[in-house]
Amino acid sequence: AQAASSLPLPISLGGSQVIVKDSKGAERFAPLFYASPAQINFQIPEATAEGVATLTVFSNSGLTTGLIYIGKVAPALFAADSTGSGFAAASALHVRADGSRTEEVIAHFDAGQNKFVAVPIDLGAENEQVFLTLYGTGIKRRSGLANVKMNLGGVDVPADYAGAQGFFVGLDQVNVKIPRSLIGRGDVEVSLTVDGKVANTIKVNVK
Repeated sequence: AQAASSLPLPISLGGSQVIVKDSKGAERFAPLFYASPAQINFQIPEATAEGVATLTVFSNSGLTTGLIYIGKVAPALFAADSTGSGFAAASALHVRADGSRTEEVIAHFDAGQNKFVAVPIDLGAENEQVFLTLYGTGIKRRSGLANVKMNLGGVDVPADYAGAQGFFVGLDQVNVKIPRSLIGRGDVEVSLTVDGKVANTIKVNVK
């Protein structure tokens, strides 16, 4: 097994390579995050056209091909426990009236319970604003911010940002202000729809 250790991501890892042939016939090597005898993690090349694409995987075991569908968006949100349905892999940004800011993660691993648990989000004083930063993928090519629909615990909230995270390859983020009407609700579901496509549902906890 071998993981990428530098940027830009390599196109060969552990003797493995992936070629993506898009619906227009263009072939590109895919940047690789990780490769092992049983698994390869790669990024879809940036210029890949929408539609059915052919994957060709070269490895020490030989050659394998398969088909995937490339969409303009395919929104997915990350959960702290990697299940896609637990507490969000996210952070909360507190902006106070004096302009001071603090940021905190909203889930951590509890060794005693052997699982990820929520860190309740305290919305603070009336004049404090708290923004939720959610991490995911398949979001940045959305048609427009107005077509990014967020719902927290049954409350529709506008997205302030939805696009590339800007530091980690392939990572997107969505920023929303948490409404004070959620104070005391405890666990609430987080729903995201981008250009009509629905992401997986995750959770946050509001104190």
